[in-house]
Amino acid sequence: MSDAVVIVPTYNEKENIEAIINTVFALPKQFDVLVVDDSSPDGTNEIVAALIPKFKDRLFLEIRAEKTGLGTAYIHGFKWALSKKYDYIIEMDADFSHNPSDLIPLYNACAKDNADYSIGSRYSQGVNVVNWPMSRVLLSYFASKYVRFITRIPIYDTTAGFVCYKREVLETIQLEKIKFVGYAFQIEMKFKAWLHKFKHKEVSVIFTDRIKGKSKMNGSIISEAVFGVIKMKLQGLPK
Repeated sequence: MSDAVVIVPTYNEKENIEAIINTVFALPKQFDVLVVDDSSPDGTNEIVAALIPKFKDRLFLEIRAEKTGLGTAYIHGFKWALSKKYDYIIEMDADFSHNPSDLIPLYNACAKDNADYSIGSRYSQGVNVVNWPMSRVLLSYFASKYVRFITRIPIYDTTAGFVCYKREVLETIQLEKIKFVGYAFQIEMKFKAWLHKFKHKEVSVIFTDRIKGKSKMNGSIISEAVFGVIKMKLQGLPK
């Protein structure tokens, strides 16, 4: 058993899932992988299940009954990982927008550089995004600046979904009280960690838009982020 697990939420990722799993397991640092699949109708979970014998005690699969949001998928994975005694718990997309090789510097930021959580940041050193239309780059970039302005959280990429947490952070944050399920979930997690005075480190990464499969981004997810941040700040979120 590794000291670190990578949580990969999936819904209709048959084009990417086997490749992303094989790539993670080929890294020089050993990571375990937990796939949290929302009963993908395209057979994603069947592909993962078929790989489990090949990666015995390193690859795990949790199948949820329905698609209820990215945030709830990650919370399911977080609770599973905490029950298994992992020290480092990492979020990563299945579509190669997050480069698996960046798992190592994210891990090292916590395991060696004493950060409590590390963020694969697109915006800590300029704008490192590939293959996005300019409209989406601007939306994402200014969304992070907007969150930083409203909340005063000192993080450049507040909406990043490539994050490594020490188990202490997830044990301290009351996961059952996380309010948001979409884009704003990532903001709320960082905001709560910051309120608890956990130390963070942003690790500059290059984000590359998916080549295969379909994006899950939609207007309601963006709306939740924009209006949710205002509500989060005005009402205050309990630690």
